[in-house]
Amino acid sequence: MKVKSVMTTEPRTCTRATNLAEAGALMLDADCGILPVVDEEGKLVGVVTDRDLYIALATRNQRASDLTVGDVVHGQALSCGPDDDIRAVLATMRQHRVRRLPVEGFGGTVTGMVSMNDILLAAGRSGVSEAEVVGVLQAICAHHQPALHVTAA
Repeated sequence: MKVKSVMTTEPRTCTRATNLAEAGALMLDADCGILPVVDEEGKLVGVVTDRDLYIALATRNQRASDLTVGDVVHGQALSCGPDDDIRAVLATMRQHRVRRLPVEGFGGTVTGMVSMNDILLAAGRSGVSEAEVVGVLQAICAHHQPALHVTAA
Protein backbone atom coordinates (compact mmCIF):
# COMPACT_ATOMS: atom_id res chain seq x y z
CA MET A 1 0.00 0.00 0.00
CA LYS A 2 1.17 3.52 -0.69
CA VAL A 3 1.60 6.41 1.75
CA LYS A 4 -1.15 8.45 0.05
CA SER A 5 -3.67 5.83 1.17
CA VAL A 6 -3.01 6.41 4.88
CA MET A 7 -1.48 9.88 5.25
CA THR A 8 -3.09 12.90 6.82
CA THR A 9 -3.74 15.39 4.05
CA GLU A 10 -3.44 19.16 4.28
CA PRO A 11 -1.31 19.32 7.44
CA ARG A 12 -0.74 22.58 9.25
CA THR A 13 2.63 24.14 8.46
CA CYS A 14 4.71 27.02 9.74
CA THR A 15 7.72 29.03 8.62
CA ARG A 16 11.01 29.86 10.32
CA ALA A 17 9.48 33.26 11.21
CA THR A 18 6.53 31.71 13.11
CA ASN A 19 6.96 32.37 16.82
CA LEU A 20 6.77 29.46 19.26
CA ALA A 21 3.49 30.69 20.75
CA GLU A 22 1.89 30.56 17.29
CA ALA A 23 3.46 27.17 16.55
CA GLY A 24 2.12 25.78 19.82
CA ALA A 25 -1.35 27.13 19.05
CA LEU A 26 -1.24 25.49 15.60
CA MET A 27 -0.31 22.17 17.18
CA LEU A 28 -3.07 22.47 19.76
CA ASP A 29 -5.67 23.39 17.16
CA ALA A 30 -4.64 20.56 14.82
CA ASP A 31 -4.17 18.02 17.66
CA CYS A 32 -0.67 17.20 16.45
CA GLY A 33 2.86 17.23 17.84
CA ILE A 34 4.78 18.19 14.72
CA LEU A 35 4.68 20.92 12.11
CA PRO A 36 6.47 20.88 8.79
CA VAL A 37 8.50 24.07 8.37
CA VAL A 38 8.21 25.51 4.88
CA ASP A 39 9.82 28.36 2.97
CA GLU A 40 8.07 31.14 1.06
CA GLU A 41 7.34 28.74 -1.82
CA GLY A 42 5.84 26.07 0.43
CA LYS A 43 8.86 23.79 0.17
CA LEU A 44 9.89 21.69 3.14
CA VAL A 45 12.91 23.06 5.02
CA GLY A 46 12.54 21.20 8.33
CA VAL A 47 10.15 20.14 11.05
CA VAL A 48 9.47 21.38 14.56
CA THR A 49 8.00 19.17 17.28
CA ASP A 50 6.23 19.84 20.53
CA ARG A 51 9.38 18.50 22.22
CA ASP A 52 11.49 21.09 20.36
CA LEU A 53 9.19 23.82 21.66
CA TYR A 54 9.32 22.51 25.21
CA ILE A 55 13.12 22.13 25.28
CA ALA A 56 13.61 25.64 23.84
CA LEU A 57 11.27 27.19 26.39
CA ALA A 58 12.66 25.18 29.30
CA THR A 59 16.29 26.05 28.54
CA ARG A 60 16.07 29.70 27.53
CA ASN A 61 14.88 32.58 29.57
CA GLN A 62 12.61 33.94 26.84
CA ARG A 63 8.88 34.13 26.15
CA ALA A 64 7.37 31.88 23.50
CA SER A 65 6.33 34.94 21.52
CA ASP A 66 9.97 36.14 21.44
CA LEU A 67 11.43 32.92 19.99
CA THR A 68 10.85 31.77 16.42
CA VAL A 69 10.74 28.34 14.88
CA GLY A 70 13.94 29.33 13.08
CA ASP A 71 15.61 29.61 16.49
CA VAL A 72 14.91 25.95 17.30
CA VAL A 73 14.62 24.04 14.02
CA HIS A 74 17.79 22.31 12.94
CA GLY A 75 18.97 20.18 10.05
CA GLN A 76 17.09 18.91 7.05
CA ALA A 77 13.90 17.00 7.66
CA LEU A 78 13.43 13.43 6.56
CA SER A 79 10.46 12.98 4.29
CA CYS A 80 8.72 10.53 2.02
CA GLY A 81 6.57 10.73 -1.07
CA PRO A 82 2.88 9.95 -1.53
CA ASP A 83 3.69 7.01 -3.81
CA ASP A 84 6.26 5.46 -1.44
CA ASP A 85 5.47 1.99 -0.13
CA ILE A 86 4.48 1.86 3.54
CA ARG A 87 7.13 -0.78 4.28
CA ALA A 88 9.84 1.54 2.92
CA VAL A 89 8.51 4.33 5.14
CA LEU A 90 8.54 2.01 8.16
CA ALA A 91 12.18 1.16 7.40
CA THR A 92 13.04 4.88 7.31
CA MET A 93 11.20 5.48 10.57
CA ARG A 94 13.00 2.55 12.23
CA GLN A 95 16.44 3.61 10.98
CA HIS A 96 16.07 7.25 12.02
CA ARG A 97 13.91 6.62 15.11
CA VAL A 98 11.08 8.93 14.09
CA ARG A 99 7.33 8.40 14.34
CA ARG A 100 6.17 10.95 11.78
CA LEU A 101 7.31 12.05 8.34
CA PRO A 102 6.21 14.92 6.12
CA VAL A 103 4.99 13.79 2.72
CA GLU A 104 6.50 15.83 -0.11
CA GLY A 105 4.67 16.15 -3.37
CA PHE A 106 5.63 17.75 -6.64
CA GLY A 107 8.33 20.40 -6.26
CA GLY A 108 9.03 19.60 -2.62
CA THR A 109 5.77 21.04 -1.30
CA VAL A 110 4.21 19.41 1.75
CA THR A 111 1.11 17.45 0.79
CA GLY A 112 0.64 15.44 3.97
CA MET A 113 2.03 13.79 7.06
CA VAL A 114 2.30 10.08 7.75
CA SER A 115 2.64 8.78 11.27
CA MET A 116 3.01 5.49 13.07
CA ASN A 117 -0.61 6.03 14.16
CA ASP A 118 -1.76 6.26 10.53
CA ILE A 119 0.12 3.08 9.63
CA LEU A 120 -1.07 1.16 12.69
CA LEU A 121 -4.71 2.10 12.04
CA ALA A 122 -4.30 0.79 8.46
CA ALA A 123 -2.53 -2.43 9.53
CA GLY A 124 -4.01 -5.48 7.93
CA ARG A 125 -5.67 -3.74 5.00
CA SER A 126 -2.35 -2.10 4.08
CA GLY A 127 -0.53 -5.41 3.73
CA VAL A 128 1.54 -4.55 6.78
CA SER A 129 0.82 -6.58 9.89
CA GLU A 130 0.22 -5.14 13.33
CA ALA A 131 3.28 -7.10 14.51
CA GLU A 132 5.47 -5.35 11.92
CA VAL A 133 4.23 -1.94 13.05
CA VAL A 134 4.72 -2.81 16.72
CA GLY A 135 8.26 -4.03 15.96
CA VAL A 136 9.13 -0.70 14.34
CA LEU A 137 7.58 1.24 17.20
CA GLN A 138 9.57 -0.82 19.72
CA ALA A 139 12.78 -0.04 17.83
CA ILE A 140 11.93 3.67 17.75
CA CYS A 141 11.09 3.77 21.45
CA ALA A 142 14.02 1.65 22.68
CA HIS A 143 16.19 3.42 25.21
CA HIS A 144 19.52 4.51 23.86
CA GLN A 145 22.67 5.60 25.58
CA PRO A 146 22.64 9.37 26.06
CA ALA A 147 25.71 11.33 25.10
CA LEU A 148 28.14 11.77 27.95
CA HIS A 149 28.20 15.25 29.37
CA VAL A 150 31.65 16.42 30.30
CA THR A 151 31.92 19.12 32.94
CA ALA A 152 34.91 21.32 33.52
CA ALA A 153 36.83 20.63 36.71
